[in-house]
Amino acid sequence: MTSFTPQIFKIWREKHADDVSLRMFLLTVTGFVLWTVYGLLSHSWPVTASNAVCLGLAAVILFLKLKFSRRKRESA
Repeated sequence: MTSFTPQIFKIWREKHADDVSLRMFLLTVTGFVLWTVYGLLSHSWPVTASNAVCLGLAAVILFLKLKFSRRKRESA
């Protein structure tokens, strides 16, 4: 679940996310949303909790990607 953490620190430290695929993280976040909803609907706390953590971490990467991409476009 913490496999996203090094990527978050790298993006934050370098202040750019050019190497991160926007499409891949949109798909990843969508998948984690769906699995979290499934966990909630099936009353499975392990599925819900683990996917919610992954969703949060992947969402942070997606947010940083969008934030630093926008900043790059504005400065150009």
